[in-house]
Amino acid sequence: MFDLNTILRPHIITLTPYSSARDEYTGKEGIFLDANENAFGSTLDGSTIAGSTLDGSASEEHYNRYPDPHQLAIKAKLAPIKGVRPTQIFIGNGSDEPIDLLVRATCTPGSDSILILPPTYGMYEVSAAINDVQLIKVPLTTDFQIDVLAVLAAILPHTKLLFVCSPNNPTGNLIDREAIFTLLTHFNGLVVVDEAYIDFADTESFTALLDQYPNLVVLQTFSKAWGLAALRSGMCFASEALIEVLNKIKPPYNVSGPTQHLLLKALNQVPTKDAMVAQILAQREELITKLLNLPLVRHVYPSDANFILVKFDDPRAVFDYLIDQQIIVRDRHRVKLCEGCLRITVGTPSENEQVLAMLKTFANRLTTTV
Repeated sequence: MFDLNTILRPHIITLTPYSSARDEYTGKEGIFLDANENAFGSTLDGSTIAGSTLDGSASEEHYNRYPDPHQLAIKAKLAPIKGVRPTQIFIGNGSDEPIDLLVRATCTPGSDSILILPPTYGMYEVSAAINDVQLIKVPLTTDFQIDVLAVLAAILPHTKLLFVCSPNNPTGNLIDREAIFTLLTHFNGLVVVDEAYIDFADTESFTALLDQYPNLVVLQTFSKAWGLAALRSGMCFASEALIEVLNKIKPPYNVSGPTQHLLLKALNQVPTKDAMVAQILAQREELITKLLNLPLVRHVYPSDANFILVKFDDPRAVFDYLIDQQIIVRDRHRVKLCEGCLRITVGTPSENEQVLAMLKTFANRLTTTV
């Protein structure tokens, strides 16, 4: 049976967290003389003075006050949308913050390890390197799925985390759910399912299984479907026990007041988010169809995300040409299993047409040169 304390670093279990001024008083109104803030306001126009409310519903003009350190208003509104309890939610500075915190909470530098499944999101490896944690790589199969037996064989006694990106970045496909269930059952560490692109996939989120699997962690983000990349805000869903640990080791005010205010506004606009997702999905299918008709395209991989992995005869030449036309895509041709590929985000109809037009122009130039 999974026991969280067996994979946490011992000193984390007994760590006394920093107690911020806002932890000591949870009210939203009052004369706040506890946090050494500037009671006269801020240098920004429209700022207010003492007595301003402190929760995320307050005006974004209250810049002189520290924000809610636990983002309680956001969690209360987000929980029913995601079908979880507020106590199962951690809000971070992008998904990168909970990734880093998970590594720091569980892995002793120089001795513990994490396991990743390349090709995958690069921050897992970066976080391991920053924290001096051993990295175990078990490549996906040629159809971008988990080699479960190879993964289980590669796990070491001190492997604490296993990252599964689904839909996977940069390949775009969903990872087989049964494979993930097998890992959750047979790995006595945390299985982190990164669902940054889940809104674009026709599948149920793993958040529905949090109570069934105590070693399950699910990451999501406001950067993609919600269109809030500039806010740098991510979601982590896990057991209450693990969320308490993340809250213990995070910086006191890790999500700014303006970000909290805008997130609350966004959470009132779920239909708008859903409508944008529908537009992206329609454009994704149209873009795939048209890419397949281009002679310089060797293969277009199926996508469950808001991007498409495309194999070209000469990916670097295509990439450089698009850059010259101020069209920026992601060069993935040196990534294992993605040889020859560029990753193209689904844009607006106009942007997609410009990409296709430039690819046709490039193909025509090649034909003329030959």
